[in-house]
Amino acid sequence: MTKKKIILICVVAIVLGLSAWAIVHFRRAGRPQIANTIQPFYTDISRSFRATGQVSPRNRLEIRPPFAGRVEEILVQEGEYVRRGQIIIWMSSNERAAMIDAAMARGPEEHRRWLGIYRPTPIMAPMDGFIILRNNEPGQTVTSADAIVVMADDLIIEADIDETDLRHIYIGKRVEMTLDAYPDKWFWGTVEHIAFESRLISNVTVYRVRIKPDSRPDIFRAGMTATIIVMLETRQNILALPSSFITQGRGGRGTVNLKTARGTQEREIRTGISDGRNVEVLSGVSPSDSVVTFERQSARRGRSALTGR
Repeated sequence: MTKKKIILICVVAIVLGLSAWAIVHFRRAGRPQIANTIQPFYTDISRSFRATGQVSPRNRLEIRPPFAGRVEEILVQEGEYVRRGQIIIWMSSNERAAMIDAAMARGPEEHRRWLGIYRPTPIMAPMDGFIILRNNEPGQTVTSADAIVVMADDLIIEADIDETDLRHIYIGKRVEMTLDAYPDKWFWGTVEHIAFESRLISNVTVYRVRIKPDSRPDIFRAGMTATIIVMLETRQNILALPSSFITQGRGGRGTVNLKTARGTQEREIRTGISDGRNVEVLSGVSPSDSVVTFERQSARRGRSALTGR
């Protein structure tokens, strides 16, 4: 046998060997590989929707003086609770302020005498509530259009609900709430009013809903952004699977891949409600089944192994 024939036979053998290796590699690369395995489990699933709201006073009242003049004394601080009829501000008219100042220039005795003769005017709280804003300080001059303090009778949550979700809202509905400023704190409240007139926000028809917290937390401040969670449906101790293990179909149908002694088998199931993470399984699998998901190596990875690119 000549040297050329030996070289040719070696080259052919090498080519055939590489071809066989590439075929096996591509088949393995295209074959689905089991990524995760899980068994159906029992859990609770709740279906809900969220809306954005704001902490607002139910009734907001600005306390303005009946005349222009000078604020002599403010007896309340922000957050302080007051009763109706309680004196919260002492005011001097411009005339009294000028007279008292002139008396002060004539000496302490004259000043004390005129303080007893010409007393300041009290301003009283018109309702039970608390102070949410203090705009002025003693000594400042104000007009009858200036709000010295602002009162509120209570703080509630107001939210704009999309008309498509309004069917899930009713007076007395219990909802859960959290504040953007305190995301780790949760509160419960009750729907107390649903607007009869709609509003258009960003071309979406919404209705204003008022929610009364069970108790007003000390951290509530007017203007805070709140998230409202409205429960639509809750089912307890039901068989479920993670949504990533199910290929959803139509009409409450879906498919899963079961692990068997011979490999895997695709099976159709019936599904119920979902919370976005888990899906209720009505039929098709049992808690003893093993459900799998696959990962598939791409053909590009196979070529990289062969060519080094």
